[in-house]
Amino acid sequence: MNMDLSAADSFMATHARVLDRRRFELLMHRTTDPAAVLAALDGYRNADGGYGWGLEPDLRSPESQPGAALHAFEVFEDIGPVRAPQAVALCDWLESVSLPDGGLPFALPLSIPAGTAPWWQGADPTVSALQITSVTAAAAWRVAAHDPAVAAHPWLERATRYCLTAIEALDQAPAAYVLAFAVRFLDVVHDSRPEAANLLRHLSAYVPEDGRVRVEGGTESETLHPLDLAPYPDRPARELFAPKVIDADLDRLAALQQDDGGWIVDYATISPAGSLDWRGHTTIHAIDLLRRNGRS
Repeated sequence: MNMDLSAADSFMATHARVLDRRRFELLMHRTTDPAAVLAALDGYRNADGGYGWGLEPDLRSPESQPGAALHAFEVFEDIGPVRAPQAVALCDWLESVSLPDGGLPFALPLSIPAGTAPWWQGADPTVSALQITSVTAAAAWRVAAHDPAVAAHPWLERATRYCLTAIEALDQAPAAYVLAFAVRFLDVVHDSRPEAANLLRHLSAYVPEDGRVRVEGGTESETLHPLDLAPYPDRPARELFAPKVIDADLDRLAALQQDDGGWIVDYATISPAGSLDWRGHTTIHAIDLLRRNGRS
């Protein structure tokens, strides 16, 4: 099953925020100039070098947050091989809010809780969270592949050491998103960190053969799937699954395209703006993932 790119084009025009429309332009190779997408991203940027303002769709408060940093790094990956000075500034900000062990808090205190999901509101800013640190560091490492300044930044080294230590300490099945993001982190550092291979084998004991991991406390249907753990072909994390499992999951992802041309999410959305923002973001992610895996 393949996707309908014409329908996706219409969806992005009628539903998506400007940032994701600009990302869609890059994804579809309609432009090679990153200036417009960086300008759209700058709308979410704060003077401290971090990002807020709903860049993470369920975190609407304006101040900079670790959860928003992940989405900024996604854009910095999109524009490669072009480098953006904002990426290094973001690393500077992340270093400034990291805790003594090198981890990031799940979220920082909010000035405006309205429209923000309870899991962000209730986060303890004094405790490092493997979930947010691993997914943010993984995204930064993908940027580091074309940006030496990010690769050499001391924040990324500290966050990497924290993640490796925290993953090694896991002695029972972690929560679904912690598991998925830890696997994705190990996948991206596999070639540069010798211990990553053993740690990936360590986590494999918690990964079901079908790759379906129920999200406790989520919606009734909220489940992570093989592509949430191993999105990229020809990478070590793919060895966790039989090829037929990945093929079936690619079929599942393609089938989630709706009649309006966009993709949906199965997790709870908190605000009207966040619901639309997630659909645009998810549509970009689905198209990119399907194309990387040979579906068009």
